[in-house]
Amino acid sequence: MASSFQFLLLGSSFLYLTFVSLAQTFHSPNALGFSITKDVNTLQYVTTILHGTPLVPIKLVVDLGGPFLWTDCASRYASSSSRPVPNRSIKCLTAKAHVVGSKNCLSGAQKCEIFPENRITRLGARGELVEGTIAIQSGDDSKAAGPTATVFQQFLFSCAPTFLLNGVASGAQGMLGLGRTRISLPSQISSALGTHRKFTICLSSSEGIMVSDQGPDHHGSIFGPEISRSLTYTPLVTNQGDNMLSEYFVGIKSISIEGKRLSLNASLLSLDGEGVGGTKLSTIVPCTTMESTIYATFIEAYIKAASSMNMTRVASVAPFTLCFSSKGIEGGQSGPKVPVIDLVLQSEMVKWRILGGNSMVRVNNEVMCLGFLDGGLNPRTSIALGGYQLEDTLLQFDLGSSMLGFSQSLSMMQGSCNSVFKFDSRPIDQSL
Repeated sequence: MASSFQFLLLGSSFLYLTFVSLAQTFHSPNALGFSITKDVNTLQYVTTILHGTPLVPIKLVVDLGGPFLWTDCASRYASSSSRPVPNRSIKCLTAKAHVVGSKNCLSGAQKCEIFPENRITRLGARGELVEGTIAIQSGDDSKAAGPTATVFQQFLFSCAPTFLLNGVASGAQGMLGLGRTRISLPSQISSALGTHRKFTICLSSSEGIMVSDQGPDHHGSIFGPEISRSLTYTPLVTNQGDNMLSEYFVGIKSISIEGKRLSLNASLLSLDGEGVGGTKLSTIVPCTTMESTIYATFIEAYIKAASSMNMTRVASVAPFTLCFSSKGIEGGQSGPKVPVIDLVLQSEMVKWRILGGNSMVRVNNEVMCLGFLDGGLNPRTSIALGGYQLEDTLLQFDLGSSMLGFSQSLSMMQGSCNSVFKFDSRPIDQSL
């Protein structure tokens, strides 16, 4: 199918649409991305894309480790243009090769069955792989009048039963998976545009953003050379566990608080052959969780460090264990001045530093609590770095080279997710 351009008059402004078939290679129209906001009630991160024919806005919960996009096709957002993917087709085989629980390609079913999961409630169901149309905003350095969007007409996603929406943010009609599969949104975008399998995400308590790779001609342009050069890189660890293939894991070797290394069971920090243990990054976990023995050691060390800084401990405020009086704690550029937490990665030279803005949660004007939670004994994943700890940190996922680039807290550079991106993240006029 040849590329074409269509100009639609939307009130007093134009929305420029670039149509792309997922079966062809197409030069990137610069950056593709969308705004991400935080739902104050659920603490989930949500975005809106345009979907269907005609294009209508659909609200989705962003799942960093999710394998694909799924939506409730029975909702009012359902599109008559969505087409079932036949079983045993190349598209079906591609999806099932990278999605857990969907590997029976020899069944007599005519439609391609796939298994969407609400990974917040951990409920899954039998679903159907379909292809349809979505649109994503295009950034344009030329600042031409009006926002633009690239439309993908053969985008693969799953129809899911309505009950899977239980537990998602109000108004959300599904979940948007950004994980390490061939049918996640970043993978499908890169396949359609012929670009590297790479995307950048920046979460925020207000408005964050996700942007796709722009190819070699635009390296670093979306967030500027200063931040691009300052990124620290660590390998993404491949988890061979049956239900973790799409997740993003990193290799934490040790944890330090105020420069003092914790005495931890090293085996818990590593992934075993069955995918148990290790550390993953998650947007559906609000605050970081730790296996109980790791958490106990972590809390004990933090109390000692806080005491040496004359912080006053107060009664716990659920769900947090360790809380302090805000009185006497100075504020800084990166939040309250509290003990510094370092996650040591492949060497002592590579550290993910967590400052007060990402470690302390202010529960009221007088109390702040350490935003780390007990994940229980024998969890499948020892440490899940939650959304609160990921906020205001630029994260660049390179799926091709299996590397993660991460910045220091953007607040240290007097920036924010929106300010560091040279990308017009204004919402597309959606009055189609």
